[in-house]
Amino acid sequence: MSIGTSRPLPDTATATSPPKGAPPGRAVARAVAARVATGLAAVLVVAALLLPDRVERLTPGAFARLPLEAVGGAALLLVLRPGARRVVSLLAGTGLGLLTLLNLLDMGFRSVLARPFDPVLDWVLFDDAEAFLRDSLGPAGATGVVAGAGVLVVALLVSMALSVVRLSRAVVRHRAAVTPAILVSGTAWMVCAALGVQVSGAAVASRGAADAVTGRVGQVRAGVADREAFAREAAVDAFRDTPADRLLTGLRGKDVLFVFIESYGRSAVQDPGMSPRIGAALADGSRRLGAAGFSSRSAFLTSPTTGGGSWLAHSTFASGLWIDNQRRYRDLTSGDRLTLTGAFRRTGAWRTVGVMPGVTRAWPEGRFYGLDHVHDSRNLGYRGPKFSWTPVPDQFSLAAFERLEHGRPGRGPLMAEIILTSSHNPWAPVPTLLPWDGLGDGSVFESVKKAGKDPKEVWKDAERVRDEYGRAIAYSLNSLFSYLERYGDDDTVAVLLGDHQPVPTVTRDRLGRDVPVTIVARDPAVLARTSGWGWQDGPKPGPGAPVWRMDAFRDRFLTAYGPR
Repeated sequence: MSIGTSRPLPDTATATSPPKGAPPGRAVARAVAARVATGLAAVLVVAALLLPDRVERLTPGAFARLPLEAVGGAALLLVLRPGARRVVSLLAGTGLGLLTLLNLLDMGFRSVLARPFDPVLDWVLFDDAEAFLRDSLGPAGATGVVAGAGVLVVALLVSMALSVVRLSRAVVRHRAAVTPAILVSGTAWMVCAALGVQVSGAAVASRGAADAVTGRVGQVRAGVADREAFAREAAVDAFRDTPADRLLTGLRGKDVLFVFIESYGRSAVQDPGMSPRIGAALADGSRRLGAAGFSSRSAFLTSPTTGGGSWLAHSTFASGLWIDNQRRYRDLTSGDRLTLTGAFRRTGAWRTVGVMPGVTRAWPEGRFYGLDHVHDSRNLGYRGPKFSWTPVPDQFSLAAFERLEHGRPGRGPLMAEIILTSSHNPWAPVPTLLPWDGLGDGSVFESVKKAGKDPKEVWKDAERVRDEYGRAIAYSLNSLFSYLERYGDDDTVAVLLGDHQPVPTVTRDRLGRDVPVTIVARDPAVLARTSGWGWQDGPKPGPGAPVWRMDAFRDRFLTAYGPR
């Protein structure tokens, strides 16, 4: 079939031709409506082809470009037979709808997790997102948001498919005008590509959709290959067969606490907008701990995640493996890798417990981590209000640990993994430190919450978000320092660290993925074992402090505290 012919095809009868005898006014209205619909379809399709995958690139200049896919697609439609054209149009429209959905997901993931959406590994995260909505908005609000999102997804896919089908009919119906337009547009695209012409920093000759498809295929292939790579990495374990009597000999008789502070990242101690408040909390904590006989050393760990995905950091820290996606996490927790916490349990010299106020339902992974018992939000004895996402304020979590485990008479040595969640996004309202003897069942926090800020108001302004983040981190640090000052003793050893950097709204995509890590002890022999690490004195690591990958900590810790 010649591209230049203007002979009408069987499936291209003019859709706007009025029926015989129709009033002239109605015919004109229908013709105008048809042209408007076709125009809107063209705008939707071109916008989808040019849609960036980052919020910061969502500018008018991003849409002032020429998409190669539109030029090539129009040319293809002209040479296809009617039946094939309908099928191709429908499939192309559906595919473009899916690509648009993935680009929108990329925007969301980059805004929160500073990485694109992985179409192979990230679907499971929507369950966690729904749980977050349920905790933040309540069951009814979460259901409404999920239902609304489902409707929008279906509407996007259907409207995109129908738009491409409509445009395919218009292209063939007006082939006499479309053919030279294709030739001119194709020539213009090649010239712009050769000359590197740009608008607002974006290339006028766009092939973003084609590149996105290629990238997605590469993502899928990489996801498949990563599973094999992880299996090879997990097969290597220097401590797999270490006898129990040769593990952690340098800590026998000590109470060892691994304390994660949610979203405590390098930005907290080095960003000029937040470091004064948090630096003051660290300086005050250092003074108070010093007066109580404690010393500390600090450095940085590079987290496998940022903005969220705390469990990836926790598992990396514990296992000595780099867990940066959900498949690795599932493969890890379904195996028998020796974890840092599990090493304490293997010795038989410690009772191993977890204090996890963010856990609101059964958590089978506790068995993998080698924990004898997990105290979650349901059995910490808290009867006070939730602080936004956080089910239990940090101070109460630490008080519950003291009441349920550390303060029990006649107990043996403890190893505890404690997760402090008050610094979890959205950081409002923030609790305040109260007298330890007056916490009761937590009801006293009702007045504290009422005096706090509304997260919906806070999130209207990025600077207010950053300010509340700083207040939340300072509260978590103050709670921990106050606990160690009050309840710590000669046998207390604490490792406190962040799990990941906060969301890009706070970090402004600066200072990478590092998190502070500090070891605190009263016994000089404990810190002496870390003398070869090169860590800096005090709880605040400076810009030049050593940086390890988080997966390196397990082996270095077990080596330092094993037999000389």
